Amino acid sequence: MQAVKDFFIGEWYFALPLVTMSLVGAALVIWRILLNISANTDMDEFLPLFQQVLRKNGIRGAIELCKREKGLIPNLVFVAGLEAAEQGAAAMRRSIANEVELQVLPRLHFLLPSILAIAKIATMVGLFFTVISMINTFDAIGRESAAGKVKEIGGHSSKIGLALFATAIGLFTAIPLVFSHVLFKAWITRFEVKIKLATQKLITLVTNYKKDPRLLDGPLPGIPQPSRPVATPGTTGSAAPVVAPPPIPPTPVGGAARPVPQSGRGT
Repeated sequence: MQAVKDFFIGEWYFALPLVTMSLVGAALVIWRILLNISANTDMDEFLPLFQQVLRKNGIRGAIELCKREKGLIPNLVFVAGLEAAEQGAAAMRRSIANEVELQVLPRLHFLLPSILAIAKIATMVGLFFTVISMINTFDAIGRESAAGKVKEIGGHSSKIGLALFATAIGLFTAIPLVFSHVLFKAWITRFEVKIKLATQKLITLVTNYKKDPRLLDGPLPGIPQPSRPVATPGTTGSAAPVVAPPPIPPTPVGGAARPVPQSGRGT
């Protein structure tokens, strides 16, 4: 621990850039995680709601629903496909492909080049600082040896250990960043598969709606149905259906009904 303290205090001009890169890299990773969370949408919950809104309110209502969602698939992919729905399924595929290439993928790769750049630069900067420190240490040993101060040479051995701390901090910064970059790339690959599945389901729903809106009343393959009533865009929440109680027959007052005597007849 004393060696670490000596490095951060005595060699602060080496430690400061490396620590700064570590903090910046950690901030970028956290930022990217938050963006991934906001970009994701639970399609198992969204698709049944989308199906009901498309059935009741048509394509315009479905577009308004998708625009209110924060996820990239409803907000960008579905909107692009629905806006081209009048031109057919082929136009929907082209519109979605352009939207994914120009809007979705750049957003998914945002910050990834910066994370990878810091990971690579931190290692090289740490090695560079180690080389500089080693050069200064061996230069001091040479001067002490030339002056005949043999006993002073042993005091510079600790400087060699301090020089290696720069490389250690560079690796400490680079390894988590490279690992995070690999995980983010894998997440993007899974998200692209999710986009393709959602696109196929969207085209199926819109095609069935254009043929006959009543086809959306039943469940479609691959779209789970909700277990409770789903709120439409005009409601604030989903409420359980209220069942009216059965009618109660009127009860005669005073017990059983008695015959009413008829007037105008004698007994």
